[in-house]
Amino acid sequence: MTETTHAQDPAVREEILAYYARGEEDGRLRQGSNRLEFWRTQDVLRRLLPTAPAKVLDVGGGSGIHAEWLARDGYEVQLVDPVPLHVEQAGRLPGVIARAGDARALPDEEASYDVVLLFGPLYHLPERADRLRALAEARRVVRPGGLVVAATINRFAGLHDMLLWECYFDPAQRANTDAISNHGRNGGGPFTTAYFAQPHETPEEFAETGLTVEGQYGLEGVAWLMGGIEGWLDDPDRREAVLAAVRRTESEPTLLGTSGHLLTVGRRKS
Repeated sequence: MTETTHAQDPAVREEILAYYARGEEDGRLRQGSNRLEFWRTQDVLRRLLPTAPAKVLDVGGGSGIHAEWLARDGYEVQLVDPVPLHVEQAGRLPGVIARAGDARALPDEEASYDVVLLFGPLYHLPERADRLRALAEARRVVRPGGLVVAATINRFAGLHDMLLWECYFDPAQRANTDAISNHGRNGGGPFTTAYFAQPHETPEEFAETGLTVEGQYGLEGVAWLMGGIEGWLDDPDRREAVLAAVRRTESEPTLLGTSGHLLTVGRRKS
């Protein structure tokens, strides 16, 4: 079900809207090595979330790639996203209510949800003040004792990715990749405006907005950087072995930065 009563926030950067308006996000986690990110997100959430039915707000939830299975698992899911195409796609999913909106100004009452997911907003907000606004909004709309789960892209994910695809040997791409490794800000290229965070930054931002951090989970570990990963994920037995291996090191502090994506989990104090 799609609701269009809330207008798109004009403060969302135009290049980000244009990037996602291409319609490629819906298929990104459904193919190739990106499936590891999807299955690991599912794996972590299914261990953390309260029992269904519980009310989940999926902020920046895109086309509903996670909202879809959460609704199927019995959760009451609402999705907020600034991209009109995403709202339209997610609104067609059974059991999902999709609305236009911005993570920094959520159109919801205080303490309305049991869980708030931020799987996108934090890494598309380069300014720390904006990330704090988004986290403060998540804290506001989650009930006391409820969970906030946020995804970030790790600082050296681009460096690792460029090495994996052998793009790092091009001098221009190397210079850009090295600069991002220094300051975390991505301004274009194959991706769009984004901020790549150090693992310690997000817990600090959680704490500053009154959220108590309960854990961090590296989603891909080192598996995403290994040759043959796509074939492993195609084979059900090998896939389960890969997921189990990554699970063993998911919260090891010395390895958190090796994953492309990191989940930080916090709770609003009762």
